[in-house]
Amino acid sequence: MDEVGDVPASILRAIAEVEAPDAAWSARAAERQARLTMPPGSLGRLLEIGRQLASIQRTDQPVADPALIAVFAADHGIAMAGVSAYPQEVTGQMVRNFLSGGAAINVLAARVGAQVRVVDFGVAFPPEDVDDLALHIERIGPGTANFLERPAMSRSQAFRAVEAGLRLADRWTRDGGFRVIALGEMGIGNSTTASTLIAALTDSSPEAVVGRGTGVDDAGLARKRAAVSRAIALHAPEIRDLWDWLARVGGFEILGLAGLAIGAAKNRSLVVLDGLISTAAGLIAARLCPAAMGSVIAAHVGTEPGHRVALDALGLEPILDLGLRLGEGSGAALAIPILAASADLLRNMATFDSAGVSGPSLTSPSPPG
Repeated sequence: MDEVGDVPASILRAIAEVEAPDAAWSARAAERQARLTMPPGSLGRLLEIGRQLASIQRTDQPVADPALIAVFAADHGIAMAGVSAYPQEVTGQMVRNFLSGGAAINVLAARVGAQVRVVDFGVAFPPEDVDDLALHIERIGPGTANFLERPAMSRSQAFRAVEAGLRLADRWTRDGGFRVIALGEMGIGNSTTASTLIAALTDSSPEAVVGRGTGVDDAGLARKRAAVSRAIALHAPEIRDLWDWLARVGGFEILGLAGLAIGAAKNRSLVVLDGLISTAAGLIAARLCPAAMGSVIAAHVGTEPGHRVALDALGLEPILDLGLRLGEGSGAALAIPILAASADLLRNMATFDSAGVSGPSLTSPSPPG
């Protein structure tokens, strides 16, 4: 689809400024890894991640800290179609829980030494009397519309959500110095939104992408699949470009995360995808800015079927498989120590020469006799 000419210059400029990671630095990191005190390749995926970090940061001494987990929150009109096991008020209640430190992501972030930032992109029932310094406000509206009745948002709102993500990326990575940005989210109904986006962007069936989300029963699962099918049938005839899909069936926080991913890649930080919803954001970022994908890594694969579909479309192999389906950035948090370890090994591990250890023989020993 050709791009319609109303895309803001700020978005086009940010996309144009993203550079793919430098393969020459990956090669230099591989040369250093070959001299480290271990059999070649014996640290497996850790070495691969180290090379990715080196290519992003343009150094063979990369770092993977400090790390930030961005939790973007917004509500979804599709929740009115009975696709969630929880009422819409839970989004705002969970925002308060994040701010008070009581959510799973707070516990996991504290364990791995990451910071959490919570952003209201459009919570329908926002918490009152909260510390304005703790909660970032980027409200596009009080939640999206029910996309079974009309577009979830306007194109201009879709642009605003991505622009907000780009601004936050600059604040946190260029200005704040975070080298790792993990994508977290909260929003009742957002697994249906994400599944619809993944189905539309990968030409997949609802059965292939829709799971139980917050734990709906069989009737709820059938409603979710029907909602995705009806949404695609309703909106497909009106689609002119990718932005039409994003506006018609997207979520404010999902588009904000896509902008955050592009902006973080622009500033040479590693982007860590979490579950279904943040991986849908990663898929959007990939379609808008293919060059950003070299700066993206998948923390885990969860139980939602659409998560694997989106990862396969992105060509990403997850680090972990723990049966997670919470979101919030929980799987991404668990991957952060692995990312840091990969960088530490490349920086701090001794070489055969520096440690006075004999390296591998270049030729195989002759057989006895």
